[in-house]
Parts: sequence; structure tokens; C-alpha cells
Amino acid sequence: MKEYLEKYQEWLNSPVFDENTKKELESIKDNEKEIEDRFYKELEFGTAGLRGVIGAGLNRMNKYTVGRATQGLANFILKEGTNDKGVAIAFDSRHKSKEFAEETALCLNANGIKTYVFESLRPVPELSFTVRELKCTAGIMITASHNPPEYNGYKVYWDDGAQIVPPKDKEIINEVNNTEFSHIKTMEKSVAVEKGLYIQIGKEIDDKFNDTLKSLVLNPEIIKEYGDKIKIVYTPLHGAGNIPVQRILKELGFKNVYVVPEQEMPDGDFPTVSYPNPEDKNAFKLALELAKKVDADVVLATDPDSDRLGVYSKGENGEYIFYTGNMSALLIAEYEFSQKKEKGMLPSNGAFVTTIVSSNMAKAIAKEYNLKIFETLTGFKWMGEKIREFEENGSYKFQFGFEESYGCLLSPHARDKDGVSAVMAICEATAYYKSKGYTLWEQMLNIYKKYGFYKEGQISIVLKGVDGAEQIKAKMERIRKNPPTSLAGFDVLEVRDYQEHIVIKANGEKGKTDLPTSNVIYFDLNDNAWACVRPSGTEPKIKFYMGVRGTSMQDTEEKLNKITEAMKKIVE
Repeated sequence: MKEYLEKYQEWLNSPVFDENTKKELESIKDNEKEIEDRFYKELEFGTAGLRGVIGAGLNRMNKYTVGRATQGLANFILKEGTNDKGVAIAFDSRHKSKEFAEETALCLNANGIKTYVFESLRPVPELSFTVRELKCTAGIMITASHNPPEYNGYKVYWDDGAQIVPPKDKEIINEVNNTEFSHIKTMEKSVAVEKGLYIQIGKEIDDKFNDTLKSLVLNPEIIKEYGDKIKIVYTPLHGAGNIPVQRILKELGFKNVYVVPEQEMPDGDFPTVSYPNPEDKNAFKLALELAKKVDADVVLATDPDSDRLGVYSKGENGEYIFYTGNMSALLIAEYEFSQKKEKGMLPSNGAFVTTIVSSNMAKAIAKEYNLKIFETLTGFKWMGEKIREFEENGSYKFQFGFEESYGCLLSPHARDKDGVSAVMAICEATAYYKSKGYTLWEQMLNIYKKYGFYKEGQISIVLKGVDGAEQIKAKMERIRKNPPTSLAGFDVLEVRDYQEHIVIKANGEKGKTDLPTSNVIYFDLNDNAWACVRPSGTEPKIKFYMGVRGTSMQDTEEKLNKITEAMKKIVE
């Protein structure tokens, strides 16, 4: 019998799994392809936790895979001897998020570990903030971020409020992998509450998080003066951003905030969008309709866990212009740095942190404001690690961090992307530039004129299931063995393979990469252009990133299109 069929039978026959689980599995007994997809592998507890489709089976998000991950984490915390510090737990609006959060808490409680559980959905940045505020040993966020509705996930944070990184991630993974489903402990909630192990949190943390964000505002007097002169359309896309975003904007003095009514309430089906992701222009359909009705200056969307922000703003002729994650983050960065410089708030040892697949304009901005630029691998956990490093050795003071995938962080109050403070910053910038007589888009054009016309793109190829995973692996190996020497007329100056830790220059000279191991291949091209390829860490995709610098919008568009087409061809 095939191994996945054996695993399927084990779940059907084992006393460990409940009747509802077995009933769901019985319903697919005649669908071998579905059985294979659910049991051909275990849902991997990766370097940030779990993410997968909700359902019964080894390769699914369910109370058993979540319980096993939690029991493994509990074992690790007990070995570390930090169980008395407790664990903060938050969740978003996805299906099963609240249930998974409660099951997670009760498993930790059964292991003698105190938990601080939010009574209702909260955004990722608030969970990150809470870990440090309550001095917890760890934090857990139940979310699948911007994935489709059938997904959920489980992200683990350590005591600095950042997602787990080496060596702790590997040590926790080992504990999870050595945990059997029969080892999962749990207890009754009433008993856990009575013993002081299950503690519900909410308003007090909300207030502290909100006050911390308000303290980051650089020009409160301009918001007071222009808060009723700009119009903001916002959509939480049925997620966790709704209450904190509306609260901060109201308290700062923004009078004309229009929330998309069809998308205001939490809903794990995300019924008004095919994909609850502010990177996707389609997610803005209802927001743009509302923006045109009210003549909004800026249109904003956060994803279900509210760590990402998508932006449109009014351009010439009243048309709304879409901002990439690079554009919105760099616009915020330029505003923050220019205002801090004007007010004498920029330190001499300021750090600007970004990723290897984000815009090279960050380097130009860092140079302008005498900031040290740091590049990390994709994923905000590496930026969190940098902030911790700065604090431990006193070397640099974090000023701003961003990645191209619509996430940025204004200050070290959190150690993950913060869509709530990003909304606040964009709205503040809109008011400030209004006071100077121009729009947000005109400021974006000013930035291009100041630093050059940078443009970036990304394409993804979706390859699902067992076959898809093999295809992605084969494509990466093919590129690794035969990297191109030129792309669309651009010379490849250097190939950086972060899995093999090799740097190969055009003249054949070899060196070593200086970042952690990751399945990423990067091509440094002439004329300030670049390209990169990597498999997605959370979805069945292979992803390509490209960036160029040109002399005009049209020039950059043409260059980017050429590189994009060339990147598509190297994996055919």
C-alpha cells in the first residue's frame, strides 16, 4: 500500500482522532488524489510556524497539527526554563482562528505555561507589541495573512516580539518533529482560568499600543489643521485592522474617514474579494468605487492580519494611481527621514533596513540622510533579528524597515510589519503635503525626480501539489547549475546563491554570501538593474523579482518589461 494511503488508514483507525475528523476523512475515501494531497507529507512546521489549507489530515491545518506544534513549542519553553513568563496569543478573522487560538492556549496551560489571550481579533503588530509589553517568553499569531480563505496559519514569535530565527527556530522544529499526536496535552478552559493559567487580555493593551503609535506622529499640529481637509477611504478587507485603524485616525484628528461598508465586518469567507491581499488591485474594487463617490485623496487597504498596507492616491485628472509596496514604503521613509532631519531627530548612527528583493532606491535615500543601509533575506523576521542585534550591541538605532511585499515598520515598538502605523503615516504625509500645496502622487513624482526613476516587478508561477513541488525544485536546480550570463541585454555582474553561500562574479572570481541559508538566487546586473528567483515559503509558487533604474517612467517600464520576459524564459 502507498505510504499516504497507510497514513490515511492510521487516522481513520486511531483512537487519537475524534469522530468529526474521521467523518470528514470517510467522505473522501473514493478520491485518491485528495487523500494523497492530505497525507503525502506532514504540514511542515517551518521557520515561521505553520500555514496550510484547513481540514483533516497530516498536510492540513487542524486541531491536531496545531496541537502538535504547540506541544513541541511547550517542550522547548520548558527546556529553556522560561515557562513562568507566559505566552501571548492573538488571532485574525479567518475560519477556525479563534478555535485554534483557544486550543493553543489550553495545550500550553496543560504544560503549566501561562497564556495571555486576546478576547477578539487583533492585528499582527499588536501581538508583536504585546510580547514585549508583557515580557512574555513567546507569542503566537493564528493567521494565514493574505492567503485565500481556505487557509489558516500559526506564526511563532520569541521574547523580542520578532518571529523566531536561527538557532531557536531549528530547535523548536526538532521538538515539534519529535512530538506524537498522542503526546498533545490539553485541559478544560474553566480549570485553566481558575488556576490563573488562561488570562484574557484586551482594552489595556489596546490603549498602550494606540498611545505608542500616536507618539510616533511627527507633525500633529498639521493633522489638526488639515485633518478635515483630506478624505480617506479605508478597507480592512474583512480583517483585524478595522477597529485599531479607525481609532488611531479618529484620535489624531482625521475627520473624513470612509470605511468600505461591505468589507468592514470580520468574515473568514472574504466574500467581496477573490483574494484578500492589498497587493492585488482587484481587492480595491469596492474601495475605489467609494473613493470616486466621495472624491477621496487616498485609498488604503490592510490585509486580514493588518500587517500589510496597500495604497492608491488621486493623480492627475482625478484618476487613482496604484502604489507598489516599494513605492508606498519609500514615500513613507522619505517623509519620516526628511521631517526627522528638519527637527534634528535623526541620529548619527541611524539604520535603514530592507531586503535583497526590495527597491534599490532605498540605498539612494539612505545616502541622502546619512543612514546605514542593511539588507536582509526576504521576510520581516530577519529585520526583527537586526533590531535585536542593534539593541544588544548598541551599534545602530533602527529608523525604518520595509520589504517589497507591502510591509513596513516605523519604529521598534513592534518587530513585524505594522499596517496600522503605516496607515497613520500615509495619512499624516497626505496632510503634510496638502499643507504644502501638493498631492501624495505629486510627492511621489518629486521623489523620482530627486533619486531617479526606480521600478520593480514580481511574477509568480503557481505549481500545486506533489508534482508542483517537484517542478519548483527542478526549476531552481536548473537555474542554479546554469545561471545566465546576460538578461535582456543586461550583463550579469554577479550571481549570489544564498543556498550554496556562493558569489560568482562575471570574471569567474568567487566569494561567499553573508546572509543565512535560503533557497534564493540573485542576479546583480549592470545599469542599477537586478533580478532574483526563489520558491515561496508559504504558497506553492516560484517567485521572480526584478528591479531597474531609468531616466523616465517610460524608460523604466521598457527596461523592466525586457527583464521580466527574460526571467520567464529561464524557467521554461
